[in-house]
Amino acid sequence: MFQKGQKVVCINDEFPPLAYELFDQLPKKDSVYTVRAIYIGRGNLTRAESGQKDGEIGVLLEEIRNPSDPALRTGLNGELGFNSERFAPLHYNTDEAEVTEEQEDKDLVPV
Repeated sequence: MFQKGQKVVCINDEFPPLAYELFDQLPKKDSVYTVRAIYIGRGNLTRAESGQKDGEIGVLLEEIRNPSDPALRTGLNGELGFNSERFAPLHYNTDEAEVTEEQEDKDLVPV
């Protein structure tokens, strides 16, 4: 699974209409993001089986900030995040041991 600070690429940006109402920002396919936090997800609130699938992992991204999750009980604070299955890890497409920031933006490819 992912780690905090890891670079990932969005591989699925097909969201249900409700997501556009709840989220301020959504990831875009083929865009690179940095994992800010990882958490145990409760499922997709737009599906009837929400929260019933074991092992769902959510991620928050450094480049995207969203409002609090409206499905959380009063007094709990948690930002709306994304199912980790929407992202793929990246690796560097280079033989060099050291990668500069400029190369990082150009040489990242999905695994």
